[in-house]
Amino acid sequence: MARKKEKGKQLKKKLLHKYRLVILNEDTFEERISFKLSRLNVFVVGTFFTVFLIAATTVLIAFTPLREYIPGYSSTRLKQRAIRNTDKVDSLERVLSANIIYLDTIRKALTGEVNIGSINRDSLIERFRIDASTVDLSPNKQDSLLRAEVENEDKFNLLETATASGNFIMFPPTTGSISQEYDPKNKHFAVDVIAPKDSPVKATSDGTVIFAEWTAETGYVIILEHAFGLISVYKHNGSLTKSQGDLVKAGEVIATIGNTGELTTGPHLHFELWSDGYPVNPTQYIDFE
Repeated sequence: MARKKEKGKQLKKKLLHKYRLVILNEDTFEERISFKLSRLNVFVVGTFFTVFLIAATTVLIAFTPLREYIPGYSSTRLKQRAIRNTDKVDSLERVLSANIIYLDTIRKALTGEVNIGSINRDSLIERFRIDASTVDLSPNKQDSLLRAEVENEDKFNLLETATASGNFIMFPPTTGSISQEYDPKNKHFAVDVIAPKDSPVKATSDGTVIFAEWTAETGYVIILEHAFGLISVYKHNGSLTKSQGDLVKAGEVIATIGNTGELTTGPHLHFELWSDGYPVNPTQYIDFE
């Protein structure tokens, strides 16, 4: 027991024993700086400095751009760029999927490849049906003035009379007798209307030209995209007056009757009507006579 106490006293004496650290001028041995130190002071100061150094290094690595220079840490700007690129890729994937579906619809319209069993012929009527009880049809002053103005303009209207099916109105692209009816069983998703050569072919409704080119089988073809997923197709034209990307109005001339392409036997218009990627019978909505 006494020996342990003696060792404890000796250790305490060593830790608290004073030393003098002197810095001298080597040439003149003049004392410049001196410090009084003990082992305990040196240990405490060294420990504090080590902890401070570790804490400062951690802060620099975690909260300053210096960490970018340490292997294994990525740049903040690079992370932000990666997040933006991920969002863009996701958006592009959705746009690409929509474009694939859209182009597949056009391909079906050109080639006639369609699953007949999934056709919904009444989709157009149901889509454009309006409940009259929810609409206020009482005339007012502005309505009367508008009606009078429209009636006055219609006196000089050169467009043919539109055909209405429910609340959906479409213009006949041309008039004439139908040589071949709509026949989905034989994959004839159109009506063939006989008309004089070079007579005008008109847009059935307002829309955008999404295809206007020559094809070997169907000659000059023009396809219009309308509102509500409706597409109209005009084949075997003699010439086209519109180009891809053009905006057209209902009744506007877009082509002329012709006899172009391999699958034709005389001047006529091969007219197709598609709704959401599926063909419908044009005679249910348009009077060609």
